Amino acid sequence: MTSPPDRLLRRLEWHVVRRLDGQLQGAYRTVFRGAGIDFTDLREYTPEDDVRHIDWNVTARLDEPYVREYTEDRELTAWLVLDRSASMRFGVTGKDSVLAELAVCLGRLFSRTGNRVGAILYDNGYQRIIPPRTGRTHILYLTAELTRPAAAGTDGRTTDLAAMLHLAAATVRRRSLVFVISDFISDEDWEPPLIRLAQRHEVVTIRVVDPMELDLPDLGLVMVEDAETGEQLFADTGDPFFQQRFRDEVAARESAVAGRMRRAGVLAHRIGTDEDLGDALVEMVRRSKRRSA
Repeated sequence: MTSPPDRLLRRLEWHVVRRLDGQLQGAYRTVFRGAGIDFTDLREYTPEDDVRHIDWNVTARLDEPYVREYTEDRELTAWLVLDRSASMRFGVTGKDSVLAELAVCLGRLFSRTGNRVGAILYDNGYQRIIPPRTGRTHILYLTAELTRPAAAGTDGRTTDLAAMLHLAAATVRRRSLVFVISDFISDEDWEPPLIRLAQRHEVVTIRVVDPMELDLPDLGLVMVEDAETGEQLFADTGDPFFQQRFRDEVAARESAVAGRMRRAGVLAHRIGTDEDLGDALVEMVRRSKRRSA
């Protein structure tokens, strides 16, 4: 009899990974063009080139900008930085369930082509680092870790995303492709450590949201509780003033998060818990290719 993690991995391999096979890998290699160690040639600079690859000695001699070309490393190391905080358990589906399936799909897509995949599972009171390896057995181990029940209770604080990103920077030494998957709910200023992480690595952020976080339906008078701090309050969701205030807060939050991602220079995606995972990943690949082009 197969275990629950094995059943989950088989289901995702059949329904999602097969649909995406061959599409995701090439979409995330462009930043590493020229990141290899073997010098191959010089050519004239074009506006699309990274200025860090300019050969200033040759440029000075020829009075024209030239860039160095290198043989690209064939193997890629991908890291999954995963927010496992209490706020990720919000919603009927649960943002943590979407995070787990998304992480397993990404891990399997990269590992099946020989690339190594590592993971950082983070909560304020619990951190787990899974060193990068390749192969299906390694992804099955990651699946088992992600399907373990999360610790109950909270410490009264929102997730310290800045600390999570600092941990990622300290852990990931070699230049890598880093996926940060979170709802990005935090009182801490996570923009500076995200910028520092993106200066060394190619960083892709995937924000998991529940539809009710964006558009709260009229449920009448309800008691709401902060999943991380435990704070409770009554809210009249049918009150027009409350609904307008909620929409204003959502718009301000979305604008602030988008601004932080843009200033950090990362490729940012958002996925809803009500979306088809395969379709969402296909759209992510398309957006990545458009940005590369």
